Amino acid sequence: MISLPTGTNIWIAAGVTDMRRGFTGLSATAQTVLEQNPYSGHVFVFRGRRGDLIKVLWWDGDGLCLFAN
Repeated sequence: MISLPTGTNIWIAAGVTDMRRGFTGLSATAQTVLEQNPYSGHVFVFRGRRGDLIKVLWWDGDGLCLFAN
């Protein structure tokens, strides 16, 4: 189980995100749309058009982690 550091915010991108995007595209979305630094250690959640897929982007201090479900 991955535990998040205390004080970590979870940002949920409202609306639909293109789920073909990877690290670069999702971090750009976090930076431009949410106006947040993707390397801040906060968690960013993106939802697909049909609602059956989400992607979670998180900087763990060593690199970006991308979780998809």
